[in-house]
Amino acid sequence: MLRYILKRLVISFFTVMVLVTVVFFLVRAMPGEPFLSDKLTPEIRENMVRYYGFDKPLYVQYFTYIKNLLRGDLGVSMHYHGIPVTQIIRDSFPYSASLGIRALIVAIFAGITLGVASALNRGRFLDYCCIIVAVLGVSLPDFVTGYLLQYVFSIKLKLLPIAMWRGFKYTVLPTFALSFYTTALLARITRASMLEVTNQDYIKVAKAKGLGVFQIVVRHELRNAILPVITILGPVTAAILTGTFIIESIYAIPGMGKFYVSGIQNLDYSQVLGLTLFYGIFIVIANFVVDILYGFVDPRIRADRRDAS
Repeated sequence: MLRYILKRLVISFFTVMVLVTVVFFLVRAMPGEPFLSDKLTPEIRENMVRYYGFDKPLYVQYFTYIKNLLRGDLGVSMHYHGIPVTQIIRDSFPYSASLGIRALIVAIFAGITLGVASALNRGRFLDYCCIIVAVLGVSLPDFVTGYLLQYVFSIKLKLLPIAMWRGFKYTVLPTFALSFYTTALLARITRASMLEVTNQDYIKVAKAKGLGVFQIVVRHELRNAILPVITILGPVTAAILTGTFIIESIYAIPGMGKFYVSGIQNLDYSQVLGLTLFYGIFIVIANFVVDILYGFVDPRIRADRRDAS
């Protein structure tokens, strides 16, 4: 098992390095320059180009960035007056993480509950209701969901604040808006997996032994049906925790999404690279953790890994 973990760590490291390399050259290939502005004189622009090292060959810039990256230096922002990218991440990520954790908890609890309820009531009214919710959640774009919640609960009913991030009441609408798609996705996968597991022979044996419904559903059906759900939790968790640009914009949340969008608009190379790298590392870590969790959920996978090592 230890050998497998070390192998995964090495693969994860090279995955991050490939991500950095690809994004570095893609960002440099974007049309335009960071310092094309009427407010800058040619002398100032030349000094800034020299200061950020853009006057050097591209391969020199790349190796310089990698050397600084290995020291934990993500560079400084070109748009926010030389503020370090690490500081931007440190200041904005707590907002994205707070919103993401709330949305993830809601999505996991509601999605699995809806999926199980739908599978156990297949062909009944509750099943159709869950399917409708799942289809709407997957079909509606985030900005539609966000604006609908604002219109209904803030403008019409006046129950919750329309935007900002100043207390618990301000977090309710963005949390549900961010979690709606993931809830629907988990509900659909859980329902399909539960229906597949229900027809297995070991479930029929468990019923023949006279086990209770709770034992059959939780200990046998759900435990085996949860594997497909765990599979997508890695990238879903990373995507939610690093912030959704649209939701943060709609509800005026000062998370990472705002800085990522502004970095692209202003061709802030350091900012785009730093935030992309942070996002990529999150995905790699999430997938790594999910892969390890397989062994705890399914003993067969743990046994296969011991044999492979």
